[in-house]
Amino acid sequence: MFQLQRDVSLREFNTFGLRATARYVVTIDSEAALTQALAMPALAGLPRLVLGGGSNIVLTRDFDGVVLRMAIRGRERLPDDAADPHARYVRGGAGEVWHDFVDWTLLQDCPGLENLALIPGTLGAAPIQNIGAYGLELAERFAELRALDTTTGQFVTLSRDVCAFGYRDSLFKREPGRYIIVSVTLRLPQPWQAVTGYADVSRTLAEAGVEHPDARQIFDAVAGIRRRKLPDPAILGNAGSFFKNPVVDTPTFDALRARFPEAVGYAQPDGTWKVAAGWLIDQCGWRGKSLGHAGVHERQALVLVNRGGASGADIVALARAVQASVQERFGISLEPEPLML
Repeated sequence: MFQLQRDVSLREFNTFGLRATARYVVTIDSEAALTQALAMPALAGLPRLVLGGGSNIVLTRDFDGVVLRMAIRGRERLPDDAADPHARYVRGGAGEVWHDFVDWTLLQDCPGLENLALIPGTLGAAPIQNIGAYGLELAERFAELRALDTTTGQFVTLSRDVCAFGYRDSLFKREPGRYIIVSVTLRLPQPWQAVTGYADVSRTLAEAGVEHPDARQIFDAVAGIRRRKLPDPAILGNAGSFFKNPVVDTPTFDALRARFPEAVGYAQPDGTWKVAAGWLIDQCGWRGKSLGHAGVHERQALVLVNRGGASGADIVALARAVQASVQERFGISLEPEPLML
């Protein structure tokens, strides 16, 4: 069964803590509940918004439609596949908290997701954004997902190729609203190999005297780094990294480095460069600054925060001011990660 509520505050359902109200909120805890909810005459034709942890959205207004809160739980380690002996497979419901799911995989002796520790949100939302951090993207561990195709009313299984993952991008961003994800299956390569190329990770491990880390040590190191750098949404409303790191071609990055030798960038396999958005924002003097009740975090310029009482419009105004500063100084466009609604 599902739970239907009317005129519901969404403040507790988004990590920015922004005030907004939805006409209806439906809590979905199974595939059957999802099918039943979408068949309700009272909800027919209404705009829909699917919410997981609410960590990738900026609510700028009330939502005159139905919010589907995905609460489908469940975790399982799948039987080993004789046709794919160099991998282990795990599956979870869309409502599983991402960090808890990663922790659980380690307890199941299924390492491979540890670099993605403490990323906010749910398992079902992870493929939409193709979450990534510290040298790893979800796409590298993705096998398939199950979703409801709202255009046909049928449940479908989508492979990695069909999901068309890119940098913080996927099929689900290009066809918003079509698919409602209910479960995700991940493929974890064996034998496991540590991913410690990021300076923060290698430095943290070295400071702890760890030369040959196991997956749990990397998990703890990454979680510690994120806790030091990023504010806890339960204390200071935020959505994590607010802007994508802009990707530019080599001539553009060379020109940037010629003007700003200290510019931070990361070479990509396709010959492009990923420029550190936090560095660009910091160089424009935004770190620690505020615009109304919205601000740029003191320790990480990539994070916009609700200092208390901010509206969604305040967050958007700050984001646009930051974008304008970076464009004016560097000639580079910043693209927000969260959905603006």
